[in-house]
Amino acid sequence: MEKDYDIVIIGTGTSGRTFADKVAISGLKTAIVDSGEYGGVSPPIGCDPKKVFIDIAEITDRNNRLIGKGAGTQNPLKIDWPLLIEFRKTFTEKCSRKTENHFVELGIDTYHGRAYFESKNTVTVGEDKLKGEYIFLATGAKPRKLNIPGKKYIITSGEFMETEKLPERIIFIGGGHISMEFSHIALKAGSEAIILHRGEKLLRHFDADMVNILIKDSEAAGIKILTNKPVIAVEKEGDGFLVRAGPESETRSFRADMVVHGAGRVPDIEGMNLEKAGVKVEKGAIKVDKHMRTSNPRIYAGGDCASEGMQLTPVAAYQGEVAAVNILTEDSVEADYKGIPSAVHTMPVLASVGISTVKDSDKYKVIYRDRSSEKTTRSEGTDFVASKVIIDEANDRIMGTHILGPNAGEAINVFAAVMRLGLKASDMKKMIFSYPTVCSDIPYML
Repeated sequence: MEKDYDIVIIGTGTSGRTFADKVAISGLKTAIVDSGEYGGVSPPIGCDPKKVFIDIAEITDRNNRLIGKGAGTQNPLKIDWPLLIEFRKTFTEKCSRKTENHFVELGIDTYHGRAYFESKNTVTVGEDKLKGEYIFLATGAKPRKLNIPGKKYIITSGEFMETEKLPERIIFIGGGHISMEFSHIALKAGSEAIILHRGEKLLRHFDADMVNILIKDSEAAGIKILTNKPVIAVEKEGDGFLVRAGPESETRSFRADMVVHGAGRVPDIEGMNLEKAGVKVEKGAIKVDKHMRTSNPRIYAGGDCASEGMQLTPVAAYQGEVAAVNILTEDSVEADYKGIPSAVHTMPVLASVGISTVKDSDKYKVIYRDRSSEKTTRSEGTDFVASKVIIDEANDRIMGTHILGPNAGEAINVFAAVMRLGLKASDMKKMIFSYPTVCSDIPYML
């Protein structure tokens, strides 16, 4: 059956939800489609439930760092995994139904199934053909394919968070956000954690100096991190697995009870027949301009499937809003990605905003601070804490900031706001913060 709509939305994650909320008040006839559970990755198996795990891990970690310094326990704590899983379910078990009900309440028609294009303005979902005056693509991302023998034995981060009992030995494939964050969580739950990374550098989008310090801290905590070890096969061995990692001339074998995919995510656009819609793809993602418009002027895209912006929940929401405004007001808003922060929620946290590489040393001033001896650091019992601020001396603008330490994910927001609002480094020095907090240390980072 063919149905006509003013707007068809494909994807119900953060970008799709934000877009839907914005266009719903317009009175335009709208449909929304998802091939999986409504709500996308976050909140059901994304940032929100992950933060539940991280918060419990941080409490456990902080207590253990302060044993002998006044903490109430004499022996190290570890996460009670089964209880944590039950607690997580209170955040996620009704997400899909609530999300779909929300769309229905907005007057949006909901569809289930994989959508693919029949033409420039029509998509097929099951037995239905949906024709849209405008179409918004928000299909998100999926785990990168690992074309290795035994890939069926590898679980995703979402499956990791649904595991009822955490095993003794866990191997994480890849050296990105997922592996770093979940290896810290696993360690606090009493498991042995090993990261096998195919390249030389972990967390390649973050400042290399800060990453190196984080690696030292992680290894000191007990996480084994091995670089230049691409996984080439996973084999079943009794109740566990044998993981083989290269290079081929120096292949090593590692035993594990669980193997987790942490090798990155890619836009989920396979099989959509984008070419029939005249939508161009660039480096595996849907190419968009600053208005979030694709090469087909009637089709927009946002979130992790789009070529612009970082794969972050706030960016996905922002892009959904920009696309909605432009459809409703005919391209009046351009996306601005200046001053968008990101964080790796390890223990301690690594947070970043802006540039990290300085090519012109005469133009930029780089201020590095070892903050391990500061009072706010010592009270946390943390040894590996540092900051780096990059300033354009010609106009006193902050171009980049990188913070490693407790509450870094909160402090980075101050730097991000200053950059996004066009304030100067000297303006930050005039600010008065509550004391003693990590934010009250900001003037000493400059």
